[in-house]
Amino acid sequence: MSVEQSAGAAGVSELFQLLRDGAPRTRAELAKSTGLARSTVAARVDELMRMGLISAVAGAVSTGGRPPSQFALNPRARLAIAADIGASHATVALTDLAGTVLIEHSEPLAVALGPEPVLTWLVDNARMLLERMGRTVDHVAAMGIGVPGPVEHSTGQPVNPPIMPGWDRFDIPGWVQQHIGVPVLVDNDVNIMALGERALAWPGVEHLMFVKVATGIGAGMISGGHLHRGAQGVAGDIGHVQISRGSDVACPCGNHGCLEALASGPAIARALREQGVEAHSGGDVVDLVKRGNIDAIQAVRQAGRDIGEVLTTSVSLMNPSVIAIGGGMARVGEHLIAGVREVVYKRSTPLATEYLSIVQSAAAEKAAILGASMLAVEHALSPESLSGFAR
Repeated sequence: MSVEQSAGAAGVSELFQLLRDGAPRTRAELAKSTGLARSTVAARVDELMRMGLISAVAGAVSTGGRPPSQFALNPRARLAIAADIGASHATVALTDLAGTVLIEHSEPLAVALGPEPVLTWLVDNARMLLERMGRTVDHVAAMGIGVPGPVEHSTGQPVNPPIMPGWDRFDIPGWVQQHIGVPVLVDNDVNIMALGERALAWPGVEHLMFVKVATGIGAGMISGGHLHRGAQGVAGDIGHVQISRGSDVACPCGNHGCLEALASGPAIARALREQGVEAHSGGDVVDLVKRGNIDAIQAVRQAGRDIGEVLTTSVSLMNPSVIAIGGGMARVGEHLIAGVREVVYKRSTPLATEYLSIVQSAAAEKAAILGASMLAVEHALSPESLSGFAR
């Protein structure tokens, strides 16, 4: 590629990044925003139209003469494949470039079956969804996958995942790409939930924590608008932070007094059984709370306080604007969140909590699929990947 072509491609990418937010703009508005000559903007708009990445929308209000044309992202230019692999379930979906789910399929599926059976299911069902939509792999820009364990983001490989036997250092992107030849991005499930929650409910928020409370407890952290993964991809592993209550309670990780051993769904169920209440899972706890069982409500409120104890430190370290609580246990509603708020607002400094919102996840069970889509779309629409849209 010549210097002139490289410069032209970079310029097209720069213009496209302005249009990615979906807001329609005229050529004149684009020229003003970029400082480029109108003739240059017109040429680059034409190139993006040729790629199919943008399209003309309803014209702006005219100040005399023919109304000027407006242009915006064409979300149907390509598809993204989004996959959420859980401990006992899996979901695969096709989305557009705005992250809108177009079609999806879910099934019970144990991640403990191992990488090849689970990923074969994923590939087969992604192809099935494409066929249902009358599309092929050629229409796919990228694939995003969330898994329930730590991931080395640079390689997409799980690293010592505690509930994923046989997955350690398995090359998920390489295996999938042998069957579906598109870029494949892999991340921890809580990280992609944070991306999904932000995209759906808090698009303008730069500092957000998503806390998943289910069989385990973990957090996805967005700081300065970017996902914070840490050096080995285990940032946000708050489930194994020791809390003051229950220092004699053993955790499967080998330590005692871990948050997860006291405030996860199974831990709450265990505490209720010790009180003579029949509860064998987090789902049982949710059902008891919804039926108004006082013991269950009090146990959930205490779990919220325990989570709040850890989040108080997180608030001091990260200073988020939003803490969204999701995962299976979030279905108990305000009881869990009330316990979190009680401790965080009491123990954190007023400056840190003055504008802090602690809320139930708006994306709920869709958070992971939305986040997996965002993972794929962000890669596909990055300046580095834009050339792949050329026809």
